[in-house]
Amino acid sequence: MTALPGKCMCGACVFTATPTPGGLGAGACHCGMCRKWSGGMYISVDCGSSVVFADGAPVGSYKGSEWGERLFCKDCGSSLLWQTQDGQNQHVSIQTFEDPSQFEIGMQVFIDKKPDNYALAAKTKTMTEAEVFAHYMPDGDN
Repeated sequence: MTALPGKCMCGACVFTATPTPGGLGAGACHCGMCRKWSGGMYISVDCGSSVVFADGAPVGSYKGSEWGERLFCKDCGSSLLWQTQDGQNQHVSIQTFEDPSQFEIGMQVFIDKKPDNYALAAKTKTMTEAEVFAHYMPDGDN
């Protein structure tokens, strides 16, 4: 894929990001932090470490754990992306792109934390909280 332009709601945080090829498309996260941060399930696309913000973009960071952080616009509060603190695993909100419908949802993470009051219609791959931590958490962190 090629780099796609993205931006927050107010347009102050402009960036480019390149979704990783051959992935499962977009993923939905049902963890408690993502639900509070985004106002529902957080739907994102894996962009590896490709995100580049324009100079002066008012990007804020919230470190929700020893290994992950959430980036947002300091001006309008838009949720932009979740990433590992080393920046090597960036998952950008599909809502920041002009056409979020280009990303088919192929994965749901923290499926064991999803409230019972909603469900996706499409069949997807899933990962539990334990499976996500085993995949993303650096060795030795708990």
